[in-house]
Amino acid sequence: MKYIDEMNDTYINDFHKIIGLNVKRLRKEKNLSQLDLAHKIGHKSVSIISCAEINHKNNHFNIEHLLKIAYVLEVDICEFFKEIMVE
Repeated sequence: MKYIDEMNDTYINDFHKIIGLNVKRLRKEKNLSQLDLAHKIGHKSVSIISCAEINHKNNHFNIEHLLKIAYVLEVDICEFFKEIMVE
């Protein structure tokens, strides 16, 4: 069993980056712009999508965002957590 104090900020930040990259990949596969996706999940501004996709200033998606995005994109929420190959 591991202890939470063994987990560092880099581990968490890297996980947020994976989620953001997966959201971006799936959004693009569905031919949606960041603004279109933002509107579809109830936001008026693109900033939540654009910042969270690249983890800008440590912005990231919360579980509600991910549930809404999965619903809109018609994907299983688990798709956001898959490791991806970064070129």
